Order: sequence, then structure tokens, then C-alpha cells
Amino acid sequence: MIPFLDLKTQYRQIKPQVDDAVLRVMESGQYVLGPQVEAFEERFAAYCGASHCRAVNSGTSALHLALLAAGVGPGDEVITVSMTFVATAAAILYAGAQPVYVDVDPVTWTMDPARVAAAVTPRTKAILPVHLHGLMADMDPIMDIARRHGLVVIEDAAQAHGAEYKGRRAGSIGDLGCFSFYPGKNLGAYGEGGAVTTSRADLAQRIALLRDWGQASKYNHVIAGYNYRMDAIQGAVLNVKMDYIEEWTEARRAVGARYDQLLASSGLARPNPPAHSRHVYHVYAISHPRRDVALKTLQAAGVGVGIHYPVPVHLQKAYADLRFKPGSLPVTERLAGEFLSLPIYPELAPEQAEYVARALDAVPGVEAA
Repeated sequence: MIPFLDLKTQYRQIKPQVDDAVLRVMESGQYVLGPQVEAFEERFAAYCGASHCRAVNSGTSALHLALLAAGVGPGDEVITVSMTFVATAAAILYAGAQPVYVDVDPVTWTMDPARVAAAVTPRTKAILPVHLHGLMADMDPIMDIARRHGLVVIEDAAQAHGAEYKGRRAGSIGDLGCFSFYPGKNLGAYGEGGAVTTSRADLAQRIALLRDWGQASKYNHVIAGYNYRMDAIQGAVLNVKMDYIEEWTEARRAVGARYDQLLASSGLARPNPPAHSRHVYHVYAISHPRRDVALKTLQAAGVGVGIHYPVPVHLQKAYADLRFKPGSLPVTERLAGEFLSLPIYPELAPEQAEYVARALDAVPGVEAA
């Protein structure tokens, strides 16, 4: 059996450091925010190439507060994509704004900048590109459009810790960057967690207020805020993992490169990062014309697989929008029916990747190119 994700092996490798860090938090009596979280914020901001980081309790909270800090509210529109987890759209709705979906590029699978300019209206307040699967969106044209129209750019980097675009890290190009530290992420906590990065001191200060009930000091509530604080244990765990993030990222990239070699003659569409980008492979997805057959074939062979994502947000019942009916986003909708995510994590052995490729090659009805 090859699991889709193996978090236990990673924990065993760093168990002494993690256990010691958690115990020190327990002994400190400081369980919410505090020095462990502050230390992590400083390290993660530097890692991302941003001046500031504010840690919160989830990636969804990070998106919500980034939107609020940027002034997004009722009556505003936010341009984003539907090929994402629902949290992207949910955060926009939490802010009282309206998501406006554009299609993704058929090669990179990220926001198609050519579609963005046409989606701008007088109500547009922000652009929210999603760095899907660990590959950053094409940020230069997105930023150009935003600057021409006076729009805020918020990067959804929940899957892109350490990803790069033309030498710049995820979370350092837009006005704000939002990260998730859900346990399965490339940098995962042992529970929920998230962060907002920015190089604007005013936005960092507003995030700090919003996450902690709008308090400038204890019981001094200067704005209406939220209970979105990161707990100290997660900060401590993430601090330990920061020592390994680059090692783990390069191991993921090696697995991705091995899959590329093994599947080169398969005829299947695979991750195709531009030469100027560093893909960090939170997900290694292929586009398979017989996805459901492939999924069952791999599962029968003992291979854990996933789908990111089987139903685009605009077709989800809970987030349905009459402006975006079936057929509105043809590339997104095609990919939703073809995406299949293969096992990928730093500890995946070369022979395991080879086994996955052989199992994929055995899918009936698909001929190699």
C-alpha cells in the first residue's frame, strides 16, 4: 500500500525536537500567540521575502482578514478562480463581497491573466489569484492589470509555501499573501493554522488588530475584530519545521521530477511549470481522460490517490451563482473531470513512484503518445 500522504513518518523523523518544543510551551503557561508565534512570524516572513507575517488560526481566516484589511466589503467584487478549494470563495463572501470567476490557463492550470482584464468592472476591488498545487500564477500581468485599475492583489498561497515566480517567493508579490498550515500542507501544523504576509506595515498592523478582537491593548478594542489567533503550540511546531522546509521542498521536487520522467511517454497532461517558476508540488496532478477508471485502477493496486478538485466552486450547491452556469468556465470544468492527484511527499521512495507509474500505465483504454 502506498498512502496518498504520510504524516506519521515525518513526525517520527523530528519527534525529539517537536516533543521538546511542545513541552516547553506547556511549561511556559503562554498558550495563545506569545513568543513562539512571534518567532515563527519573523522566520516565515523572511522565508517568503516579505517584511511582515501575522499568524492566524487557519488559511481561511488568513484570506478573510486579508480581504478586510484591504478594504474589501459589501458591494465589492473580487476576481478569482473556481479551480480552488471553497475557502477562497467563502472568504470573499465572509467579507460581504462577490466572487467573480475567470477561467484558468489550459497549460499551467492557474488564473489566466488574459481573462482578468475583461472581468474588471467599476465594482472590482481586488484580484485573488490562487497558486494551485504549488505553482504560482502568472503574477506580472496580474499585477499590471491591478496597478492600471487601482486594485489590491491578494495571493492565495495556501498550497505554495516556498514557490517562486521569477525569483520572488509566494506571498511577496501581491499586496498580501495568505497561507494555510493545515497538517497536510508542505509546511503543516499539528492542527489548524494560517498566516498573512505583506510588506506594508499598515496592512500588517490591521491584520494584527483584526485577529485579536480589534485590541490595541488588553480590553482596548479600537475596531471590531475576530478570534483568529494562532495558538502557541502550532507556532512551536512550525518553528521546528522551518528548519526542514527547504530540505522537504527539494525532496518533493525530486519526486515530481521522477514522475515527469516516468510519465513522459504516457500522453497524459502533467504539471508544466514555466522555466521561471519553482513548483513546490503540494499536489502532483495529472489530467487523465479516463480519470474515474484510473482512480479505481490505482486504488485497486493499493495506491492512494486524490482529486483536487472534482467540482469547481461555481458548480457547488452551497456557492452557486446564477452568473456562472455549467459551461461558463470550460477549461476549469474539463480539468475538474480529469484531474487525478498522485502520492507525493518528501519521504516517497523512488521505487514507490515507479510502482505508481506502472499502476497508471495499466489503466485500460489509454494509449501512450
